[in-house]
Amino acid sequence: MGATDTLSAERLLRHLEWRVVRRLDGRLQGDYRSIFRGSGLDFTDLREYEPGDDLRHIEWNVTARLDTPYVREFVEDRELTAWLLLDHSASMGFGPVARQKDLVLAEVATTLAHVLTRGGSRVGAIVMDTGVDAVVPPASGRIQVLRIAKLLLDRRESRTVADDPAPAPGWFARRRARAGTGQDSGRRVTDLSLLLTAAAGIARRRGLVLVVSDFISADGWDKPLARLARRHEVVAIQVVDPRESELPDAGGVYVEDAETGEQIFVDTSDTAFRARLAEAADARQAELEARARKAGADLYTVRTDDDLVRSLMRISELRRRRRR
Repeated sequence: MGATDTLSAERLLRHLEWRVVRRLDGRLQGDYRSIFRGSGLDFTDLREYEPGDDLRHIEWNVTARLDTPYVREFVEDRELTAWLLLDHSASMGFGPVARQKDLVLAEVATTLAHVLTRGGSRVGAIVMDTGVDAVVPPASGRIQVLRIAKLLLDRRESRTVADDPAPAPGWFARRRARAGTGQDSGRRVTDLSLLLTAAAGIARRRGLVLVVSDFISADGWDKPLARLARRHEVVAIQVVDPRESELPDAGGVYVEDAETGEQIFVDTSDTAFRARLAEAADARQAELEARARKAGADLYTVRTDDDLVRSLMRISELRRRRRR
């Protein structure tokens, strides 16, 4: 799909079915539960341990109290309700012309919705820009997948973005912008806590929550994320573009933050500046991962320059390792 092509929801879904889902089927034999659905089990009862039972299911409190090993029994939750929490803020408009972050967002969300509904789950979506803008109630089937894809593509088409702008690093914008507003322009800075708090009130039934964002946000999002993680299985997918932390040697350029409008002039030929940028980006990423982990959510990255199948396979392998 070229950069100038008009992309419809049906065309996007067909493309993903052929180029992504079909390849995942061949590599994972359709075992998407291991990637997205966790154990997919609901606790039902306790019983005495029997040889061959999974030791991870031992209920240690009851075992200690009764001095007899007890295990938890589960029933498979085949009708999972999943929510896609989708960040469609201004910073998601950055990236190469052919594959900006908001297109990757649409690809990831459409793939997840298709995979989950094909397995019998109901999927809903909550989309935000500067605030919560759209809610798609949970449903199953191909029509629901197309509904979510169309919503994201329509929003992408309506957004006016400068042609391939030079990025202001996220650490710079978040450091200098006041919480909630751009310091100079009056534009609002993304606040993911609004999306996460809204989701806690909407997603009442225990299920799966998938947050897809670049996580360029005002501080404070980790607390509502932790509240969500206490009720749901939460998976966070960070969409990143490598040029946000790796500026090329292009001489003196102006960079503008897509959300605050703040501009600075930088000399990208300065190797010391590029080194400081990379160091700050690494520190920000480490802090982001630590906050997500403390909140009880798994955090994975999908890059604009990476193959989506490879990204999802990497997520699958990391999730399998975590459960061992």
